[in-house]
Amino acid sequence: MKTSALRPGTLDQADRPLACTAEQALRGSGLPDRWARRERFVLLATAFGRGAQFLAAWQAWKADPQRCERLVFMAIEDRPLNRSDMAQAGAPELARQLHAAWPPLTHNLHRLSFEQGRVQLLLAFGEVAPWLSELVASVDAFVLDQSDGWDRYRLKSLTKLAAQGATLVMPGRNDALLTQAGFQLRRDDDLTLARYQPRFIAQRPAARMPVAPNARQAIVLGAGLAGCAAAWALAEQGLEVRLFDQGAAMAQAGSGNAVGLFHGTLNPDDGLHARFNRAAALELRRILPALPLPWRIDGLLRTESTRNLEQMQGLLAELGLPADYVQALDAHQAGAHSGLLHQGPAWYYPGGGALSPPSLARAFVEAAPADRVRICAGQTVKQLRRAGDAWQLLGEAGQVLADIPLLVISAGAGSLNLLRAQGWPLRLQRGQITHLPAATRGLRVPAIPVAGTGYAVTDSAGDVWCGATAQDHDLDPSLREADHGHNIAQLMRLSSAEIEVAQLNSLRGRVGWRVIAEDRLPLVGALPDLAALEARRDQPRFIVRQPGLLVATAMASRGITWAALSGQVLASLATGAPCPVEASLLDAIDPARFDARLAREQAG
Repeated sequence: MKTSALRPGTLDQADRPLACTAEQALRGSGLPDRWARRERFVLLATAFGRGAQFLAAWQAWKADPQRCERLVFMAIEDRPLNRSDMAQAGAPELARQLHAAWPPLTHNLHRLSFEQGRVQLLLAFGEVAPWLSELVASVDAFVLDQSDGWDRYRLKSLTKLAAQGATLVMPGRNDALLTQAGFQLRRDDDLTLARYQPRFIAQRPAARMPVAPNARQAIVLGAGLAGCAAAWALAEQGLEVRLFDQGAAMAQAGSGNAVGLFHGTLNPDDGLHARFNRAAALELRRILPALPLPWRIDGLLRTESTRNLEQMQGLLAELGLPADYVQALDAHQAGAHSGLLHQGPAWYYPGGGALSPPSLARAFVEAAPADRVRICAGQTVKQLRRAGDAWQLLGEAGQVLADIPLLVISAGAGSLNLLRAQGWPLRLQRGQITHLPAATRGLRVPAIPVAGTGYAVTDSAGDVWCGATAQDHDLDPSLREADHGHNIAQLMRLSSAEIEVAQLNSLRGRVGWRVIAEDRLPLVGALPDLAALEARRDQPRFIVRQPGLLVATAMASRGITWAALSGQVLASLATGAPCPVEASLLDAIDPARFDARLAREQAG
């Protein structure tokens, strides 16, 4: 989806009456009766304003003893208010919670979570028509704004989201168009009420069907960042999860560094990489305050070597990225944030920062509701086997360790052996980082993480870690003096400091391995069924999937940033909950994208 700068809304625009009142929206949608005792109920509104319809639905949900387990309210708003304008004097508690959770005004699908994840708000900022083709959901009730200019093309996009029997509330009259789209109509005062009852229901693309909609238990292989985040997200959807790992504790392999960075990115065309990184960084920023983390640093600088400050500011204006996501700073301003001497401008990410990856992994598990995640350490899985409606996990001697209807593979480097048959362009990359005590001669300790050519970050003890090297297909686990020298040289350029280390072989450090995909995006989604015969393979969404089998791997060096959003995507693909990223991003991280690319190449 091509993005453009958002036009922030005004108070006058937000305070105008929506197409129908909150009470009309609930009544026309048949609520609260229709959500009674259901596992999930999904509403979609094409206007949001200050959120009156959402707040009314949330309040009705709280007051209803027969309510659904999970309420998802999706809304598209092309003129969103900024945080300060969302505040309302004397607002009730729910409105204050919404204001506190309000996201930066970026062209994204923002996931806001309330009531321990049982009430979720998915906010799509931008124009209605493009977003309708980007949402991935099965919607039970639509509340449409007449000003959106409904025609048969927009209604067709709407019906692709509609669950059988979905209701529609709309002002004015569009009887002929709605009837053609498969809706049965009735009138209520000045509103059009309709129910989706088409004669023919088009089959959804294979990759848009949930892989395990009835599963109540799952196993996640790998207790690193990706695996722990997947377990948290699945537990939030009501599943009981066993977290298998061959190590004795969580986050001991690729996620075992003492400290790591997290932040978004940007590029001039706002392409797939920038959009996914931004979505992931915003999701992590949203959840961090609620996680039981013992320590973190807020704010991150990334040095800029190809643009001057005026060019950076022009790029921000063109992309419409707000200051609470990223800022362009001159060298003096950058130094005021980092405490280092900078030679040029830098990007400042207020929502970026640093934390301990093992602490984040543990925090994901501890944040899972009602003790639904159980750690199973010391479990070595050598092979997977489909047996009936379940997946069997086989140990070193071929013994069955477990069988389960839903399995997630997120074992980092260990995933490669289990996924070798897929033939995906993945590589294993060695990385070494270097530890420098704060008292090291010439070392300047940064107040916040600084990245560019290399990075520098201070840990909870006040020491500095720098790095990292990148060597493909290198399995040497030993610390190398040459790599320490490389890391320190990068740090000196980054911090304009002359660091003196008498003996490189006396330095501490750590060696780990990253799994990297050819296109430098993660693999998150259901595994393709390569034996299935289907009509189309040219797009990932049309490729048939193996039931009950998901993967989250190739997190490269961005596991801290990517893990939370990747886990939420996996949970939606498993259960059929609305997806927290748009369709184009879902295709971009889909493991089947390589199979689709091959099919296109073979077709000429």
